[in-house]
Amino acid sequence: MRVKVCGMTQIEQVRQLDEMGVDFAGFIFYHRSPRYVGRHLTGDKLKKEKLRLGKVGVFVNPTYEELMKNVDEYGLDMVQLHGDENPRFCERVANYISVIKVFRMGDNDPIDWISKPFEDSSDMFLFDTEGAGYGGTGKKFNWEILKNSSVNKLFFLSGGIEPNDTEKLKIFGEEPIAKKLFSIDINSKFETSAGVKDLKKVKEFLEKLNG
Repeated sequence: MRVKVCGMTQIEQVRQLDEMGVDFAGFIFYHRSPRYVGRHLTGDKLKKEKLRLGKVGVFVNPTYEELMKNVDEYGLDMVQLHGDENPRFCERVANYISVIKVFRMGDNDPIDWISKPFEDSSDMFLFDTEGAGYGGTGKKFNWEILKNSSVNKLFFLSGGIEPNDTEKLKIFGEEPIAKKLFSIDINSKFETSAGVKDLKKVKEFLEKLNG
């Protein structure tokens, strides 16, 4: 399974993720987040790195101009839209760069109905736990609600994924819906503090997940 490590703030840790075979690193451009990348990394510093992993920018209700400025300055490969962006905005952005549209889901939310309008305007989806704000909640996402959905789009699975979830993820990977599972997304459960990852935990997670 592919793995994305989100909320990166340190260039040395990004290099180490790249060396250990992580597929994507996420950089948060939401000013209210404690992992806001602008407080830690300049675009020039990240852009000049020779990385194999994909660089994903996480945005919340940005203007088109603001988003594109950061895409160019940081050399992003994909953008993750975590706010209330509508399909038209997603489509406009997708004309330039791959778009991951995020859905913050509650247990009783109709996934198919909510995600359907974005099928033609986004490249991939990401399913996360419903919360009061726009950032990640760290709460466990109920994967069960995906099993009976008919989502016809590649998706990232997020929401409080922990180091000891590897066996559960392998079991979920056998479900029919998991044919569309593009990547696992991990963040706060693998940190020593906001934006600083416990790389030993990340490495062990990768080895167990794909072992």
